[in-house]
Amino acid sequence: MKYSKYSTVIIGSGIAGLYAALKIEQQANLPDGLLVITKSKLGESNSRYAQGGMVGVLKENKKDSVTSHVIDTLKAGAGLSELNTVKFISENSDRVIKDLLNFGVEFDRNEKGELTFTLEAAHSVNRVLHAGGDATGKMIEKALCKKVSENDNIDIYEQSLAVELLVNSNSECKGCIIFNEVTNEYETIYSPVIILATGGIGQLYKYTTNPIGATGDGLSIAYNAGAVMQDMEFVQFHPTALAIDGDENRFLISEAVRGEGAKLVDADGIEFMHKYDDRLELAPRDIVTRANFNEMKSNNTDCVYLNATCIDSKKIAKRFPNISKKCIENGIDMTKDFIPVAPAAHYYMGGVKTNIEGKTSVSGLFAIGEVSSTGLHGGNRLASNSLLECVVCAYEVADTLKKYDLYAPKQIDEKIKNTIDIYSSEIEDNKIDVKALKTELKEIMWSCVGILRDEKSLLEGLNRLNILSSKFSRTSKCLTKDEYEFRNMLCVAKLITTCALNRKESRGAHYRLDYLNTKDKSTHSCLTKKEGELCFVK
Repeated sequence: MKYSKYSTVIIGSGIAGLYAALKIEQQANLPDGLLVITKSKLGESNSRYAQGGMVGVLKENKKDSVTSHVIDTLKAGAGLSELNTVKFISENSDRVIKDLLNFGVEFDRNEKGELTFTLEAAHSVNRVLHAGGDATGKMIEKALCKKVSENDNIDIYEQSLAVELLVNSNSECKGCIIFNEVTNEYETIYSPVIILATGGIGQLYKYTTNPIGATGDGLSIAYNAGAVMQDMEFVQFHPTALAIDGDENRFLISEAVRGEGAKLVDADGIEFMHKYDDRLELAPRDIVTRANFNEMKSNNTDCVYLNATCIDSKKIAKRFPNISKKCIENGIDMTKDFIPVAPAAHYYMGGVKTNIEGKTSVSGLFAIGEVSSTGLHGGNRLASNSLLECVVCAYEVADTLKKYDLYAPKQIDEKIKNTIDIYSSEIEDNKIDVKALKTELKEIMWSCVGILRDEKSLLEGLNRLNILSSKFSRTSKCLTKDEYEFRNMLCVAKLITTCALNRKESRGAHYRLDYLNTKDKSTHSCLTKKEGELCFVK
């Protein structure tokens, strides 16, 4: 096995990971260098699929204010958002967005050269910045990728998957073990700081807007390292994914389309959102998702429709070029035709419990972006808050690390040595049909732990997941990237299901048909792995 050392290791190359790399390199003393690890190619991440935009409470937007944004976020969060976290992220949005501009990010501007803001669901004012019309995540990622690639002080490992965190007997993270899928080789990396920026869990579900790599890897290795996990039951389903299956996911029809005036209708063109919420199409995502799902069930159909024909064709061409192009590829002219849409798993509000600086309960381990749970999103993420959280927390982790002595550990204890030995040993090469197991897991999660839940469905889901476990003989070391991904998916699926069973109320995206009421007191669900067993903590 190869061994190396770094001052800081960032696992994940989405916007959170890339921005953190640039800010840490800019500010911190890195005697042993900085490494970014991605299991795909640099730039392939959940972030690049973010269409709608990024919240920016900017000083030049006179109609907006921190107070207004905080109120909107707290309302959407269904009582679980942390006020101080929400306030801090909102207050720092102006600073980080101006910093992104310095890194070459080009948000859309009007004819006067002023930044333009759009409206999305549950926002009280226009405050969402966008880039490339409807390619915000892609444009930000592209600019940051360029800067990272040009920076000689940042090393990059592609097609490498972090499979285990190296945690000593004092619960301190001292590095990680990675697996290169091209060479089938392992490498032990010693580092005083590991930053998880691995994204979400969309691929645990049959229908998702997430790319193929969103398999919950960071969540799984953090849980197995003993980190406290928070609100694992809260999965956000986006109400409007294009109801046409792609090779690995469903194409997102951004909420911004409804922000510009599009209406949800049935096959006959009849609007229905008035039956569910006074805010109609601009109600919070959980409400619109359940409305669409209910209409589909009531009418026994696979989709509802988005009527965007009321939006001026020139505006569609300028504001939604990618969505329009995708629709045309599928024989849909969104200026004339209804767009078939259906809910799909989109974003994960739960995650590794952290503070605003990304610190987890494990010393030396940080988490930022979708893999983390800072308390910003609560039970139901407000549209376009995710990219803002990514950059604010990346900025803060960099600001924190500039005060650290970032020397790679010189000694490791017996516990870490034993972990390394596991990955140095040979395992039996028995064939496992991982593709079939992944497909079965996605079916279980969609049908049993999906948009509408109850005790019967959740218990059935947990039972089926346990049966699935018996078909998979790997508990630690695996043979391929696909096997590691399934190992992680199985771990996270069980955590989500167990937490969903434990929360006996309906709140935000977690909707229990057998517990329709929301409790007066909102509490986070926190759990950790103690002595090999799942344990809820207060």
